[in-house]
Amino acid sequence: MPRISQLNPAEMDAAQKAVYDNILAGPRDSLRGPFHAWLHSPELADRAQHLGAFCRFSTSLAPALSELAILVVARHWRSQFEWYAHAPMALEAGISEAVIEAIRCHQEPNLVEPDQRVVYAFVGQLLRDRTVDQILYDQAVGALSERGLVDLVGIVGYYCLVSATLNVFDMPLPAGESEPLGP
Repeated sequence: MPRISQLNPAEMDAAQKAVYDNILAGPRDSLRGPFHAWLHSPELADRAQHLGAFCRFSTSLAPALSELAILVVARHWRSQFEWYAHAPMALEAGISEAVIEAIRCHQEPNLVEPDQRVVYAFVGQLLRDRTVDQILYDQAVGALSERGLVDLVGIVGYYCLVSATLNVFDMPLPAGESEPLGP
């Protein structure tokens, strides 16, 4: 059970209902994950869902790089729902099952593509150290471009917000699903 009430669309105020309708009209097919919590603050929900739509669907990064970054964030935060939602997307985007499993188990993944190695190292160091050293920064700019690096930092920041929301409010997995990252 989530810690926060799930708002019924019939009981939402005008601002909540507008955001609710806007989210469902966009590229998402449901209000899973953090959205039920965010709707309690409709302006936050609206701004976050727009940022999320950009981070998920419109950055300059290839989907495999975005999903790899999201998995590293989900693992760092031990965000069960985020992992549950994005592990299949990462697989579909071209991240191998072996890499996904290694990240899930806190092991160093065998990444063949240089840009994937840079993304994995960059996100890991950013989450651990709250910054990155100059050598890794330069490697990331070389692999992703400055725009790509800004997009990557945006993805990390957005999915930290998502993970914090999911964890704080105990947003549940679908019925019958077990925690993919363990208790």
